[in-house]
Amino acid sequence: MPESELFITKFFNDYLAGAGNAVLSLVGKPAEARPWADFIVMQLLVVASLMLLFAVLRPKLSADKPGKFQQVFELLYEFVRGQAEDQVGHTAHRYVPFFGVILLYVLSSNLIGLIPCFESPTMNASVTAGCALATFAYYNLKGLQVNGIRYLGHFAGPLWWLAPLMFPIEIISHLARILSLTVRLYANIFAGEQVTMVFLGLTKFGPPVIFMGLHIFVGVVQSYIFMLLAMVYVSGAVAHEH
Repeated sequence: MPESELFITKFFNDYLAGAGNAVLSLVGKPAEARPWADFIVMQLLVVASLMLLFAVLRPKLSADKPGKFQQVFELLYEFVRGQAEDQVGHTAHRYVPFFGVILLYVLSSNLIGLIPCFESPTMNASVTAGCALATFAYYNLKGLQVNGIRYLGHFAGPLWWLAPLMFPIEIISHLARILSLTVRLYANIFAGEQVTMVFLGLTKFGPPVIFMGLHIFVGVVQSYIFMLLAMVYVSGAVAHEH
């Protein structure tokens, strides 16, 4: 058993190794004695927690007497929609579900590491790369849906005779967005987690509380930045060029 294995990961590997190896077989990977990694289990926990939260919240929704949780999520929705309208324009409502999901998932993943015996899955580069790839696929797909084949004109530049030069530059620029999103989120959460753990190892009071507060601030800010960049990319993709 790996030294860093979390207790919940140990449970998965002890009792659900067969399910893990079944998934590995689907992608052509050989079976392993302990197939579950911490970051995978923590992602499953984040998703399950969000699904449970909304399953509990939905039956209690009321237009006449909204509860406290409903009011919180209504404020969050209005915030996301307002930001989307600022970036994308009058069609922003079409993309709010994706922006809301990416914000809640990244925020939950960033902050779950503050719970004892858990860790943030976003301190693993493969997780942040997955979020970046999902964003990359989403804004390109929406660009194609809105503009059709004309969307490729975004990569050709303003003048047709510059297209042979601009096309590879634009392709590299868009691929660099994946790296930028991945590294920015991963580096900030990994650094914050490591600093907090170092001070917790030295003392349980004082400095760790300060760094935990800083970690919360960084986690919230990085979630917002990730969502905002997704909005900027979608805005550029669905814009109608003249």
